[in-house]
Amino acid sequence: MMKRSIFLASAATLALTGLAMAGWATAGQAGADKSPAPKNASGAILTNVKAGTPTRMEYELQAKAYIFFIPATGRATFTTDLQPDTYTIDSRVKVTGIADWFVNYDMNIHAEGETRNNELKTRTYVSQNKDGKKNRKVEMEITDTDFTMNANPVFGNLGDPAATTEQVLKTNDPITALITFALEPRAPGADPCGGPIRIFDGRQLTYLHLKNAGTKRVDTPVWTGEAIECHVTMDKIAGYKKGEADNDNLTGIDGPLRMWLAPLDNGASVPIKIAADSKKIGDVTLTAKKLRFEPLVTTEAAAGQEMAEN
Repeated sequence: MMKRSIFLASAATLALTGLAMAGWATAGQAGADKSPAPKNASGAILTNVKAGTPTRMEYELQAKAYIFFIPATGRATFTTDLQPDTYTIDSRVKVTGIADWFVNYDMNIHAEGETRNNELKTRTYVSQNKDGKKNRKVEMEITDTDFTMNANPVFGNLGDPAATTEQVLKTNDPITALITFALEPRAPGADPCGGPIRIFDGRQLTYLHLKNAGTKRVDTPVWTGEAIECHVTMDKIAGYKKGEADNDNLTGIDGPLRMWLAPLDNGASVPIKIAADSKKIGDVTLTAKKLRFEPLVTTEAAAGQEMAEN
């Protein structure tokens, strides 16, 4: 049961790779084609943001699994505010069972940092887990030359081996790493699965590797069409228990996690479905239920508009 909850949380976080497309878009029904339609702008979203078009992205992923024919559910919501020089991300991942039969998982995450021409870069990361046990809060700061991390309650250890400063500086926090993976422009002809995705959560440092497994038609509330199938495995670099790095699959999964990307005309690749098959935890499927992009009204813009109206 714990493994199922951990998988739902891990896979929900992985879905953040999908927060990318050009211009404003609203997911919805449009005849047989439910692909989000770009409006008002074209080109890579980071290019538009850097050019002075602040953008808010809202994304929601839902999961369902069954244990003895009783459903366990999961939901992950993400709000990302992109401005020309900075960004913020707020996320909540919640997994619940029925009548306290299963482990509950409730995580709030906040990240902020720099918006660069072709990427996002973490400066601050805070995660608060409310699992009814340790309820650990992790706070992390990353600069160009160093990083600091505080956990309450403290970790029993930082792994064997622990992550070094040199290793951490090459990574981003979990949600920034996965969003920037989606936003970074792909070179013409490059593998849309991309990667590796380099992640550090304050203790564990991980590389996610994605392998292109062809295409498959996928139908979801936010997109319908020929999606790119990517198989995801992990390289546990540091921060894990000694010997744990020998397992290259995501936590709680026996085989590679499968992720389907919706290829958009602007080159972005949006995860619309994530699944894993395991004899230990059964079949779990996560599906994108909401994908919305809208103009971000900044304090300065609002003040300017008010002055113009007066």
